[in-house]
Amino acid sequence: MRNFSKILVANRGEIAVRVIRTARALGYRTVAVYSEADGGAPHVALADEAVLIGPAPVASSYLDAERLLKAAAATGADAVHPGYGFLSENAAFARACAEAGLVFIGPSADAIHLMGNKAEAKRRMIAAGVPCVPGYEGRDQSDATFVAAADGIGYPVMVKAAAGGGGRGMRLVERKDQLVAALASARSEALNAFGSDELILEKAVQQPRHVEIQVFGDSHGHVIHLGERDCSVQRRHQKVVEEAPCPVMTPGLRDMMGRAAVEAARSIKYEGAGTVEFLLDRDGEFYFLEMNTRLQVEHPVTELVTGLDLVALQLRVARGEALPLTQDDVTLEGHAIEVRLYAEDPSNNFLPASGRVDVWRPASGDGIRIDHGLREGQEISPFYDPMIAKIIAWGSDRDEARRRLIRALEETTVFGPVTNKDFLVAILAQERFAAGEATTAFLAENFGETGFEVARPTRAQAVLASVLQYRAARDEAAVRAVALTPRLKDWASAGRLASRFSYALGEEAPVEFRVSALGGERYKVEERDSTHNVEVLHDEAGVARVLIDNVQKTLRHLASGEAKLHLAVDGRSFVFDNLLKRAKGADETASGGHILAPMHGKILRLNVAVGDEVAEGQSLVVLEAMKMEHEINATRSGKVTAVNVALGDQVPANTLMIEMEQTGSGASEA
Repeated sequence: MRNFSKILVANRGEIAVRVIRTARALGYRTVAVYSEADGGAPHVALADEAVLIGPAPVASSYLDAERLLKAAAATGADAVHPGYGFLSENAAFARACAEAGLVFIGPSADAIHLMGNKAEAKRRMIAAGVPCVPGYEGRDQSDATFVAAADGIGYPVMVKAAAGGGGRGMRLVERKDQLVAALASARSEALNAFGSDELILEKAVQQPRHVEIQVFGDSHGHVIHLGERDCSVQRRHQKVVEEAPCPVMTPGLRDMMGRAAVEAARSIKYEGAGTVEFLLDRDGEFYFLEMNTRLQVEHPVTELVTGLDLVALQLRVARGEALPLTQDDVTLEGHAIEVRLYAEDPSNNFLPASGRVDVWRPASGDGIRIDHGLREGQEISPFYDPMIAKIIAWGSDRDEARRRLIRALEETTVFGPVTNKDFLVAILAQERFAAGEATTAFLAENFGETGFEVARPTRAQAVLASVLQYRAARDEAAVRAVALTPRLKDWASAGRLASRFSYALGEEAPVEFRVSALGGERYKVEERDSTHNVEVLHDEAGVARVLIDNVQKTLRHLASGEAKLHLAVDGRSFVFDNLLKRAKGADETASGGHILAPMHGKILRLNVAVGDEVAEGQSLVVLEAMKMEHEINATRSGKVTAVNVALGDQVPANTLMIEMEQTGSGASEA
């Protein structure tokens, strides 16, 4: 037995919260680690102890193995749980933990090393007889060798970073003339993300499903699988929706894929939780993709359909105990679907967002589970992945789970940074998804590659916004007034006065609304040729129940200054900007040829210099932010007059990077 009593969780956010909760429930003491950006994060407060390990950048905190080991020594921790991401699949870190006398709650360093490199993993799986995608995984990394290999495989091909995953360092290449550029781009992103620019090449399997098998092994030689997860709904090779079981799975196919996954794990003497990922083609043939030697982001869907706590199983196996169940004991009940709620702007090419979360109200109810590490007032940091939460629903069948998940998203309120919530609802409501027909091409085919058109608010929703903004201004004035009696609210000596609000609703011109107080929490709202009657029945702590034209609705709202109002209504979230109150120039972003950093990031490449003539769509800057590379492109042709940043600079959001002489405005991230 490998006894331990205090676990250091070498991670942050929702996975740190998830691990700490189970560890505490099982009687273990816990230690959190945090960067200077995470001092007020929930995982820090939840643990018995917490250690500051460095500044916000991950290289100086969560990726600094020496600081993590010192934190364990300082607190007397005798085990380390790495969560996912960061150092969870770093063989050197697992080995260092063992050498320091710490139990690493995960597989051995040797197993991590074998599976951590895609090239080596694929060679190992071929030797073990596991079906693999045709490709090139050799040690010669020259462009010429890759070109020759691609010619032999046949286009399209997929370029992949050998040392990592999550879509980073991955490029789909349709034609031979695109390959060399794709290799250069993939190498750069892979080196920045994983510290290695080694690549592999694979035949691109057209419109497959991405199906993964959850495996578990112990130190006694037992290896089982816990069924599959379908992770086909992806954007840029990053998972957006995951579900268990796979909608097209049959008992026979599950048995074959499960056996292949178990054999893959057994061939490397695997211990702990792991995931073997496959591509499943239209004909039911499956191919090994990679093995993740850690707990997956999407593990909750497996927990909900099996009734097992995977973190608890990890702790048992790490202690040297045998798995408490056999393959015959594993049963799947019902269906579970998970979505990843991100701080990102689907209408702006999914640009990651950061900033303060002013309101966070996660949904609850039967079959709903929300895993998060967030509190109101917390900052979404530009230094880390922008995932806010995982929202999961279980149902007795797939459609019940899907309906519950849509409702959970609609009832979850986030005011602050823009999120992808409405995009997730649109995915779940899409006919092909509802029918269980989604493949890895689903998002591109149904929503396009570049973004998602956010729905505009209706006139009725704008009427409600105008009333709430009126009341917010009234209440702010009351705070400044001296000894104002509540009876004087909404009263004016000049009779009924109307306040004006103007909103852009996607029509040709802004729409103006005139709000008049009628007394008794009743209001008249006039817009163009229509008049609406609104009564506020209840309004407390940002939650209001209103009657509009004889229909009652529940609203969540937050006023932000004089001009803006956040409003959640009818299952959607909007930001209303009163154009009559907006500060002059507040919406000027890139006019005059000023190219601003859309977020905090690091300058990876500068593609232009002073004096260069650039064409519309030309790449100007490549910015690394929130673990991804973002290309900043010119939206107009013009001439570069100034470059205000240098290669390697860390730049805050809205930094003026490049100045251009041009007609029209700025640049956009693509």
